[in-house]
Amino acid sequence: KQWYQRRVAITAGDKKVVWVGDKESGFAKATILQDMGDTLRITKVGNHEEITVKKEDTQQVNPPKFEKLEDMASLTYLNEASVLHNLRQRYYSSMIYTYSGIFCVAINPYARLPIYTKEVINSYRGKRRSEMPPHIYTVADESYQTMIQQRENQSILITGESGAGKTENTKKVIQYFASICGVESKSADGAGLDEQLVRCNPVLEAFGNAKTIKNDNSS
Repeated sequence: KQWYQRRVAITAGDKKVVWVGDKESGFAKATILQDMGDTLRITKVGNHEEITVKKEDTQQVNPPKFEKLEDMASLTYLNEASVLHNLRQRYYSSMIYTYSGIFCVAINPYARLPIYTKEVINSYRGKRRSEMPPHIYTVADESYQTMIQQRENQSILITGESGAGKTENTKKVIQYFASICGVESKSADGAGLDEQLVRCNPVLEAFGNAKTIKNDNSS
């Protein structure tokens, strides 16, 4: 079975396929035309450009069944090209969250997606990670359930470059906690606790925000 997967991973039809570096997309699939020992004569899939590359500069392609995989730790070939391809294909399908082992990778869609509603929150509550698609709510729920069961404080680390969506995902975690805890505290204008907490951000950001290339209001 292992040999079969290794063979299929670099085969498309009757020809072998590998990942090669590409200036525009980072990596591109290429068909091997000739194996010359330490080098390969290849043609890129798409523009059919023929080039010669070193074998060490190519990366293996995963079988088609691993397309849009929810957890990249399950990839047969966990290389840079395969990780980027998987994230890209999921992103194109509006699936901005992807697991990588114990981590949850989020890609900023720069658009509003209908995946943070009350109904979505309820659907993730108390569910195991394998039961639902990847989401920041799963991370929040795991932390909450562990805190309740083990009676110990928990931490969630949200990290990334400027404009990656750290602040927005932090807001979603706060929203999730406020919702599942059944907090009904309302302000004078009817705002719930989660919204009241989020409203604190502008005040806090005023003390330490900065403008970056990707974000005019970086937290």
